[in-house]
Amino acid sequence: MAYWVKILYERREYVVNFERVHAFCYEVNGRVTFWLPDSAIPIVINPQSNLEDYQKILDYLECVTSLELDHAHWVKILYEKNEYVINLNCISSFCYEPNGRITFWLPDGTIPIIINPVSNPESYQKVVQYVHKATGYSLS
Repeated sequence: MAYWVKILYERREYVVNFERVHAFCYEVNGRVTFWLPDSAIPIVINPQSNLEDYQKILDYLECVTSLELDHAHWVKILYEKNEYVINLNCISSFCYEPNGRITFWLPDGTIPIIINPVSNPESYQKVVQYVHKATGYSLS
């Protein structure tokens, strides 16, 4: 089932299927960023200038993070002072480094997420558990 939303951004109207958006970023300044499916184009919604669309995003994220969906595994990960909400099922590779860090790349974006087990143990554990559950492989 598609979840289509109309978003106004930079004087353009976008109609986006949020079920195809795989990562959202809550920035420290309150903005929310997501990347259009099948491209690396970021959409940045500021609640001060576009409260209606900002609320649409929050409503969608509340829905997907509160439900256990068979086809989605949404997690909240803190990274570089921002909170990312990511569907880990859409990540195509994870890299375990000798120093223990795990790196993966957001779909439809070029941003690497690097998680350190010492500085971000909760997010690190979420990713390790997901990889083991989804693939049967252990990262270590």
